[in-house]
Amino acid sequence: MIKGIGHSAYTVKDMDKSLHFYCDILGFKKIFELRKPDTNEPWIQYLKVCEGQFIELFYGGEKQVEVDGKTVGYAHLCLEVYDIHEIANHLKSQGVTLDVEPKQGLDFNYQCWAKDPDGNRIEFMQLHPDCPQLKNYE
Repeated sequence: MIKGIGHSAYTVKDMDKSLHFYCDILGFKKIFELRKPDTNEPWIQYLKVCEGQFIELFYGGEKQVEVDGKTVGYAHLCLEVYDIHEIANHLKSQGVTLDVEPKQGLDFNYQCWAKDPDGNRIEFMQLHPDCPQLKNYE
């Protein structure tokens, strides 16, 4: 019945900063923009993460919501990477501060953490051959 996750969407405060982070630093591709039909103002930037995976960035964010370990709802976005140390070094070379340096998690996967320009938490994860995710992959 469900084919997969179509996209993840975020309302951003500064579209230029967000596009720089997601496209220039992380390498996503801006594939199209939707404009409001009544005013023709920019509304959504659509980014391609990889084949079949997308992120939507909405213009107009004004109110910051503090998310912590007890906030109900959004917790983080996880991006799978080939090499945890390569992504960590790349992020740091681009001026991105890591909240957590590369380490191995309880599921055996390697991870590091950072935030996007709006403070959304992002986990970068390199799968370990013995991780439960791969053992349960169908």
